[in-house]
Amino acid sequence: MDADDPDLSVAEFVDYCRTQAGLLSGSARTLTAEAEELLDEVDDLLETLRERVDAAGPGGTERPDSPTATPPEPTASDETVEDLEREVEHKQSLVEAKQARIAAFNDLAAAYEELADELAETVTDGHEALQRVVAFEADRDAPAYFPERQTVLEAAREEETDDDRTD
Repeated sequence: MDADDPDLSVAEFVDYCRTQAGLLSGSARTLTAEAEELLDEVDDLLETLRERVDAAGPGGTERPDSPTATPPEPTASDETVEDLEREVEHKQSLVEAKQARIAAFNDLAAAYEELADELAETVTDGHEALQRVVAFEADRDAPAYFPERQTVLEAAREEETDDDRTD
């Protein structure tokens, strides 16, 4: 990402921004699917919880099916109502965290799209486009969203570090 490179083109930065937006949108879709799976698990847990509460009846103990039947002895694998409640709360907090991440990914994807449009419409110099993308990614901590992909910001910082070593 040499700032003195005459081959920097605005179109490449526009494509880069659109690619980043697409990757973020894909990550948001993946997170949405994961959140939906967790919500299904929460629904299943709530149904089990309702069944346990209904079986306990108003007195809080298992109701026998007939007056002479005795309730089954709890086994080590039976979850208590409290355990189920804790698990529901835990999964709900995971869903909330995923929803927050989904919103953040979608927001950044939209911002990349806006930047791409802005670059395409108002910027004619590749160096200016580079500076705008670097500033954009720095302001939004974009590298945190791409752990397995180098951003323009990271490449620019790496280039800067390499230049410092050769000076």
